[in-house]
Amino acid sequence: MDPKRKKVLMGIGGIAVLITLYFLYQHTMFEETDNAQIDAHVVMLAPKVPGYIIEVKVNEGQKVKKDEILAEIDSRDYENTLTQMKGEMTSMQARMSDAKKNFDRLEQLYSKNAVSQAQYDTANSSFSEIKAKFDATSAQVAQAELNLGNTKIKAPSDGFIAKKSVEQGQLASPGVPLFGFVSSDGRWVEANFKETQIEGIKVGAKADISVDAITSKDYHGHVESLSSATGASFTLLPPDNATGNFTKVVQRIPVKIVLEDLTDDDIMALRAGLSVVVKVHKH
Repeated sequence: MDPKRKKVLMGIGGIAVLITLYFLYQHTMFEETDNAQIDAHVVMLAPKVPGYIIEVKVNEGQKVKKDEILAEIDSRDYENTLTQMKGEMTSMQARMSDAKKNFDRLEQLYSKNAVSQAQYDTANSSFSEIKAKFDATSAQVAQAELNLGNTKIKAPSDGFIAKKSVEQGQLASPGVPLFGFVSSDGRWVEANFKETQIEGIKVGAKADISVDAITSKDYHGHVESLSSATGASFTLLPPDNATGNFTKVVQRIPVKIVLEDLTDDDIMALRAGLSVVVKVHKH
């Protein structure tokens, strides 16, 4: 055989051996899946009270701090209600004070047998009734104050405005979302491994994560938990394998992997829902 050709074949064979050893190493040391995505604390922020939006203070993509005001609802109706409730509470407080004085006076006289049982019972009942009304009015004042505070829609934590569905002049309704909010409190990966891979994955195992959208950096983390059920168990119509038309399908088990040593820039770059590739160390 031509020596040059022999060297070429030997080189190709060496490369093939190296590739085989590489894939064998990967299979032995890691469990890998690309069925994974970045996850975060994502909430839809909705008002608790109805009213017209008088000001929207943020835009989509904006970074906000905890308790920063995102939008304001017209508060005049709630201010008037609070003023009215406070006036009623002041009146009830005066009536309760008079009823308490009268009851204390009759209680002393009753102890000396100077008044009848009926008079004492009447004074006691009157004081108890007025006190109950005062307590109810106090609760209404507290609720009015709470409603007034709820006219300001605030950020629940540091984070980002991912979606804005509100404009000035819009009528807000309780429970109807106005903002999609993504918290800055950490990021994690929700990886769906095949059931045949789960045996090699342990809680606390190290993991390497590469993000499709970020080619300049790889991330690291650890396995925090493995789901107690397959992903199919939580679907609207779980598969019924007792019908007689059984087809075996490899199930997926959700695995939560917490990302470590993230900077503020990493938090901003790791958007919820980004696709990632996960390698979990088996040893």
